[in-house]
Amino acid sequence: MRYLLFILFGYLCGSVLNGYLLPLWIKHVDVTKNSPDHNPGAANVFLYAGIPLGVLVILLELAKGAVPVYWATRVLDVRALPFALVLAAPVLGHACPFWCPHGGGKAIAVSFGALLGLLPEFHPLALLVFFYLLFSLIIRIQPHFFRSIITYLCFAAAALYFVPGPVLPLGCLLIAVIVIGAHLARYQGEHPWIATRLFHHGR
Repeated sequence: MRYLLFILFGYLCGSVLNGYLLPLWIKHVDVTKNSPDHNPGAANVFLYAGIPLGVLVILLELAKGAVPVYWATRVLDVRALPFALVLAAPVLGHACPFWCPHGGGKAIAVSFGALLGLLPEFHPLALLVFFYLLFSLIIRIQPHFFRSIITYLCFAAAALYFVPGPVLPLGCLLIAVIVIGAHLARYQGEHPWIATRLFHHGR
């Protein structure tokens, strides 16, 4: 029962779409209507509602993933199989909020937040940060749609190999599936290309 309560709590936290609600309440801007991808995410808040509000949204998105997971680690056994669902619940809430099942976000920031909530267990967060930076700064995969999918595929595979125990790797896999699914739902026909430090452009 406790695991179920924390799964529900995490899902409800994730369902609060700060990237949609705050710009709408504070600046009367609907980022889902103004942006081409209709995504209620921090990137669109930066573009259409300004930097200060964008920073606030990122912090809140991280918090809504970190707080329920961190609290759960203090109450539940992280080695129990249901904890994988606890870890993924805030990410699912953001991607498929109960009040708007087809209008959720891509769930990147909240996935970082959920992994942040596992600290001092740092392996999952370190892996996601590593691959995100790798494919953003070194092997620059464009556009963002493909960069995110490759990042989370590599993250899931690495987590299954490097993260101790079966439960946290399973939670990482669930997070990757949710994020990739959220991106595929918003695919707009983009074509991938790669730019590296050695070659300025490559297609």
